[in-house]
Amino acid sequence: MSYPDRAPARRPAVVTVAVALLALMAVAALAYAAAGVATRGGTVDRFRADAAETSAGPDQIDRVVGLLGVSTVLTAVVSLLAGLLLAGLAVGLRAGRDGARTATWVVAGLGLVSGCCGLALLIGQRATPLGSGEDDRATAELFGLLADAYPSWWIPLGAGLSVGQVLGYLVVAVLLALPAAGAWFRRRPAPTAPQHHPASPPSPQHHPASPPSPHPQQPPGAPPAPPYPPR
Repeated sequence: MSYPDRAPARRPAVVTVAVALLALMAVAALAYAAAGVATRGGTVDRFRADAAETSAGPDQIDRVVGLLGVSTVLTAVVSLLAGLLLAGLAVGLRAGRDGARTATWVVAGLGLVSGCCGLALLIGQRATPLGSGEDDRATAELFGLLADAYPSWWIPLGAGLSVGQVLGYLVVAVLLALPAAGAWFRRRPAPTAPQHHPASPPSPQHHPASPPSPHPQQPPGAPPAPPYPPR
């Protein structure tokens, strides 16, 4: 019997590329989370050194440092969860689960929005320092120093990851929408051949046991027993 609508079991190249892109994006998200935690100490030290030359008091500096710590932890947690989610989607797509493809489209849409928002936020922070419109001059100075306290490669890295995130989600969504991917995810399982069990060997025939002899066997040389017991 033939199955004309059953796709081959071999994974299409478009699905393999989508899985590889998701895995790469997952590694990038995890690396970004680790980099943010690793650079926090140096960022705080540089910020405190620069803030000491401003008119801000110790309490104001501590508040901004606390805000920096909270934002670093939140960014690391979000990046970690995003990396784990992308890794799970890559595993599901590799296994051929159609639900993973639908979930990838949903995550890709959310990722496109968040990537554009993150890129706009980075550009806005670089163009206009946070707190520049505050009446408190000291607070405005502190927020102006905050962007410069990060390593010189931090903002370009964040911008590059945001752009890569937008492009990656877009490419993955398009690849999973191609006909080859759709046919593979909707494939029917291969028909299984009927199993033939070997015939069981015939059971051995049991012959009824012969009735016991009325005369027990006599030892050799003994006189024959009478046919009936004596009365």
